[in-house]
Amino acid sequence: MPKIIDHDERRSHIVDVTWDLITQGGIEAATMREIAAAAGFANGALKLYFPSKEDIIQATYERALGMMREYVELDELRGLTALRELCVSSMPIDEDRISAGRVLLTFWQLSLTNPKLQDKYLEHIRSWRGLLHRYLTEGREDGDIVTETPDEQLVDEVVLINAGANVMSLVAGEFSTVALQQQHLESFFTRLTRP
Repeated sequence: MPKIIDHDERRSHIVDVTWDLITQGGIEAATMREIAAAAGFANGALKLYFPSKEDIIQATYERALGMMREYVELDELRGLTALRELCVSSMPIDEDRISAGRVLLTFWQLSLTNPKLQDKYLEHIRSWRGLLHRYLTEGREDGDIVTETPDEQLVDEVVLINAGANVMSLVAGEFSTVALQQQHLESFFTRLTRP
């Protein structure tokens, strides 16, 4: 009787291996040959599960985003409370999130020269910015957010704080400690509640 192969499980295993290679040695370590060897496949066998390295990297990136979403508990939250939860949960405040940030940084690098990957990242950014705008609007409706700073500027600040914290936690951790990240976020939230 032929062996039943779980293709989803194999795809997940390839993503696991790619994740480990990227977090341990950067994108340079995640060659098709190394991914195949670490996953226990012949080099050409990867194509049965992913047509290209780009597709493997995209799946790994999507796993990183999925991990970030798991940290966010927005059910039944709105306004300022939801905004705070979203901002705090996406910061690199523990080893898992720092690892996810390393994968995201690799994806950012590749998206500079790959329009398909760049489109995928822009789709994520637009969605994230949409949520930030929604929670700011709700916070103003609830009377919790009273700053006169325009929402577009506030959204830009959150995105830059988050992206900067993720990059700095990888390349210069002493300048992006959890305490410093919390301090920047608290300063931001304090400004939201003042006219």
